[in-house]
Amino acid sequence: MRGHHTLNLGRKKFEPTVVSSGVKLRGRRPRTPSVMLLRRVLNMAGSTLKHSRSVHHSPVWRSPLIPIVVEQTGRGERAYDIYSRLLRERIVCVMGPIDDSVASLVIAQLLFLQSESNNKPIHMYINSPGGVVTAGLAIYDTMQYILNPISTWCVGQAASMGSLLLAAGTTGMRHSLPNARIMVHQPSGGARGQATDIAIQAEEILKLKRQINSIYAKHTGQLLETIESVMERDRYMSPMEAQDFGLIDRVLVHPPQAGQDEPELVQKQPAAATISPPQPESAAPAPPETSPPSSYKPEP
Repeated sequence: MRGHHTLNLGRKKFEPTVVSSGVKLRGRRPRTPSVMLLRRVLNMAGSTLKHSRSVHHSPVWRSPLIPIVVEQTGRGERAYDIYSRLLRERIVCVMGPIDDSVASLVIAQLLFLQSESNNKPIHMYINSPGGVVTAGLAIYDTMQYILNPISTWCVGQAASMGSLLLAAGTTGMRHSLPNARIMVHQPSGGARGQATDIAIQAEEILKLKRQINSIYAKHTGQLLETIESVMERDRYMSPMEAQDFGLIDRVLVHPPQAGQDEPELVQKQPAAATISPPQPESAAPAPPETSPPSSYKPEP
């Protein structure tokens, strides 16, 4: 049986210290388990509130309950979470806002898959509204650094940095499902403080804007002037529009089925032929029709 002295082993006793203004107690108060639990709950609540306030412009993305996959092997049963099981098939998922933690996980998976084989393709599925520019550029640089061909797939949406990662896949291997949405725009940010500090931050954002525009121009084949015009405001695209713009290469409906070499693609709808009404002989000939300016080119 433990005595009272055993529970207090290693703790300092309360010792009075005489000072000029009076008596001061030093030492820590003994903490009971209930007090420690209450303090831990309050600390967790305070940190959660602080985190939610710091990102009040965009809701915090929380992953749902992750399923567990159980496989039968020669050694018995083995359990994986669903993302680890997909990683065995060389599938990387970029889901939700892109921040430093997501970038670290994606980069680690890409480097691991390259260490296993530097010639087998990697499949990256993207469903992201964008996020931090530097975190997205870290993933982009890793995609360009490794030797593996990378097949990108847009599922749901690929906006902002998500669209840049979508376009950064290997040429000919950039895909989208038919009902996804793709959006491009210029980087945004804010600054506060002294005028010099604000000017420094503004110059940094302008440098990032020029850098991102050059990356889009490289992967889409568009002129830099065209990219700059498109990126001035939010530009939403359907998969077919993104294919015409050069962000993706194909719009898929189904993967290749048994006995097929190619997957089922979304075919472009032919433009409907317009029949002009007959003109009287005395009437002046109608001026030739001019096609409207493309939505991807700056209007004069």
